[in-house]
Amino acid sequence: MYTEAHLSELGEFLKVCRAQLSPRTVGLPESGTPRRVPGLRREEVAQLVGISTRAYARLEQGRTPVPRTVLATLARVLHLDDARRDHLFELAASATCEPRRRPAQKVHPQLRRILDELSTTPALVLGRHLDILAWNPLAAALLTDFDELPANRRNLARLMFTDPAFRELCLDWRTNARICVTHLRLEAARYPGDPKLAALVGELSVADADFRQWWAGRQMNGLRMGTKRLRHPIVGDLTLDWDSLTCTADPTQKLLIATADPGAPSHDGLLFLASWTADPGRPAQDAAA
Repeated sequence: MYTEAHLSELGEFLKVCRAQLSPRTVGLPESGTPRRVPGLRREEVAQLVGISTRAYARLEQGRTPVPRTVLATLARVLHLDDARRDHLFELAASATCEPRRRPAQKVHPQLRRILDELSTTPALVLGRHLDILAWNPLAAALLTDFDELPANRRNLARLMFTDPAFRELCLDWRTNARICVTHLRLEAARYPGDPKLAALVGELSVADADFRQWWAGRQMNGLRMGTKRLRHPIVGDLTLDWDSLTCTADPTQKLLIATADPGAPSHDGLLFLASWTADPGRPAQDAAA
């Protein structure tokens, strides 16, 4: 079974992808006549995919799922990158009609042990919907005091879009914020009936105009963590390499680690921050504490 909202999301995504292409991009001759709307026409996409215009129109109207036999062809015709191709396949996957509320996540013991071993490296664990499940003291000193936040505020996207101090901390805020939107969009495709995710998206859409615009635009940004720049109130500007490690026992949980080249000013800044926050008896924290 497919939910009505699920199919509508799929149709809107196809429209956006079609509008971003030109005949020249896909090898079609230019007609020379002005187009009423940007991008390819429905009949052009249908021709390239090898289905009828009526069948393709039904896909965009959210009236039918994409047949598995044409998914790969459709992704190729629309020139989708890896992130958007994954998003298309997630949207095309079946979903239950009844929303399901899943139990709250707890950090996996395997990730907890790694956190406890990291003293000079900021690290935190993200779960579903970018919930912050656990962190070590240096991550709290670097980003924000998670202990002081109510449990329902410990979410990376919520902090990114609603916390002025967090926004000021991130020198490349727009890049980081758009990555958060892409993460949530992929989550929405995997679990279209998830009420907690729907509530988060609704909250952020009301709270922030950028989130509202980017969510409605349906563009997908890359998911690489990469190099991030921070302006910390104690140690100043930092340029850190962030890496994401997926838990093998629970792929919905990821360990984020920030590092800097030894001897670089950012590395010295982390060491200073680690000594400033050092407490031999203070373990890593988690959201359940």
